[in-house]
Amino acid sequence: MLRRVEMPVRGARPDDNSVLVSTDNSTAHKEDLSSKIKEQKIVVDELSNLKKNRKVYRQQQNSNIFFLADRTEMLSESKNILDELKKEYQDIENSEKTKIKK
Repeated sequence: MLRRVEMPVRGARPDDNSVLVSTDNSTAHKEDLSSKIKEQKIVVDELSNLKKNRKVYRQQQNSNIFFLADRTEMLSESKNILDELKKEYQDIENSEKTKIKK
């Protein structure tokens, strides 16, 4: 969520210029996590619905090289990543709720 913040410019009145600034850094992080959670859910769903004889490849980080991987290991790892993302998202929501209560 963005809001207008008045930013003074040298030799100008503060209301002459305005800049859009993010109101809350955790909101951007929360939206990013939400996007990652959606992506990870798709990965888990795709891996879950693969036929047993299908091959799965893992991309090497920061590269265009792919290696053959075990489907069940990839599914398990993807589920763990999804759980971690959900936990982090929930922690942010809980911390926001405690800030509101104070």
